[in-house]
Amino acid sequence: MAHKYAGGCDHVHTHSDGEPIDNHVCHCSVCKRVTGQPTTHVVFFKHGDLAVDNVGGLNRQPFNDQNPDGPLELCTCATCGTPIMLDDKQHRIRVIVPNLMGYESASLPATYHAVYDPATGVPRPNDGRPVEAGLRPDFVWPDPS
Repeated sequence: MAHKYAGGCDHVHTHSDGEPIDNHVCHCSVCKRVTGQPTTHVVFFKHGDLAVDNVGGLNRQPFNDQNPDGPLELCTCATCGTPIMLDDKQHRIRVIVPNLMGYESASLPATYHAVYDPATGVPRPNDGRPVEAGLRPDFVWPDPS
């Protein structure tokens, strides 16, 4: 059965039939450091809405090596090393980066720019999407599932 959104690798598959709760272009230093990209297209799903078919096939490491006790873990395939998702230890969200985690980016378009800091010297985005210093002002962290 096809799912609305699906990704992963040959060994670990993720999918959701629900809609994301947040979808942005991230400008934070952690995303830059982890992905090596100047900005990162990030999609948040409620934790229970993003299913994983082979949780035992994941290696987990802190997402932010400068805050190893933080809530997010980077999950990679134990077999091939492909990044699969970010998993929230508090069970609020699961996060995918479409272009790195096997998803079709065009089906999950970012709606705004998050964590933009003009002090970095990077020009302010001017693609017509809102630009925020953090997450969008109306974002509410979901209850753990």
